[in-house]
Amino acid sequence: MNGDAWLVVGLGNPGPGYAGNRHNVGFMVVDLLAGRMGARFKAHKKVRAEVLEGRLGGVRVVLAKPRTYMNESGGPVAGLLDYFSLPLERLVVVHDELDLPYGGLRLKFGGGDNGHNGLKSIRRSLGSGEFNRVRFGIGRPPGRMDAAAFVLRDFGAAERKELELEVDRTADAVEGLLTDGLDRAQNTYNT
Repeated sequence: MNGDAWLVVGLGNPGPGYAGNRHNVGFMVVDLLAGRMGARFKAHKKVRAEVLEGRLGGVRVVLAKPRTYMNESGGPVAGLLDYFSLPLERLVVVHDELDLPYGGLRLKFGGGDNGHNGLKSIRRSLGSGEFNRVRFGIGRPPGRMDAAAFVLRDFGAAERKELELEVDRTADAVEGLLTDGLDRAQNTYNT
């Protein structure tokens, strides 16, 4: 790979017990993108991640899912950037976002980690937060529920009715970012 490719990382926790969790929406989006590419993830030989190399909308892309828990995502992300010799600005991280209402979507470049353990780990491993983010709104926990417990719960019944549509729209936003650039994708998809 060279510098014209992109690394798109979906954040989540490994294993079937976490598959439907709000925290795993990043995995859901890259799984859908893999389906659009007609290919499957394979374990990477050097980095603790599942990867898929190919083209999306005519653009060279590596899709990835770290095989670590969310709070250790940074090591695999840094390892993949290094392995594929990609600059930080060609990284797109897809993740859940408590500060957006359910189904809200926001593309941005840079920023803090906002208490998100996956982003915190990535920023720590890369020494920077200067990368693209595609933030999928999961809303705030009800009542006094702890945010950590909320993100590790499956989407509710009402949310699940819209989930496929929202994941599809988020995958479209990732493709838009890769093919049309951040500004255009933000104008089209940010809610």
